Amino acid sequence: MSFRNNLASKRYFERPREFCTGTEMNGLATSEPLSKGFTNKNSFVLEDLINCANGKLFGLGNAQLPTPPMLMFNRITHINSEGGAYGKGQLDAELDIKPDLWFFECHFVNDPVMPGCLGLDALWQLVGFYLGWTGASGRGRALGVGEVKFTGQVTPENKLVSYHVDIRRVINRQVALAIADGTMSVDGEIVYGVKNMKVGTFLSTDDM
Repeated sequence: MSFRNNLASKRYFERPREFCTGTEMNGLATSEPLSKGFTNKNSFVLEDLINCANGKLFGLGNAQLPTPPMLMFNRITHINSEGGAYGKGQLDAELDIKPDLWFFECHFVNDPVMPGCLGLDALWQLVGFYLGWTGASGRGRALGVGEVKFTGQVTPENKLVSYHVDIRRVINRQVALAIADGTMSVDGEIVYGVKNMKVGTFLSTDDM
């Protein structure tokens, strides 16, 4: 099955269920993790993100992204461990906006707007991905956020959502923890601002 170019973005984000159920999903879930050299990779296309969602990137039992439709970006355009506002790492990602995205149909009828919680979840997803990318072991869980501000919205007329995450601190002991700030922009204008997001990875979720 090919995940390339428009086929990937169209089918995964507009008709996700045909790709995310049945034996294909089970087959992907049993694949081997990517080589330990993945930390040298600084950008990830949709195929990579789907591999991560199915346990192929960081390995089963480690950080995973959700599958569509809850996967909230099409690509990670840049990730590093030294840049950003605090010198601890940063990520940039993008979501292509199309009028037929699933949430516009139900939120709201005759008043379509992207739910604010999905933008926040996208930023949490990116922080969890960062922990997996650094080699942290265990399953990822969002643990909280200090502050969230909404100053705009995303509608079907928009074209591109851009996410930016600045890592403030990473603690990697028995439980790995990342603390980060983030923004979400639509067509170049910041509409969400988030402070002190917390995401952890747990070898056992009983430890939470």
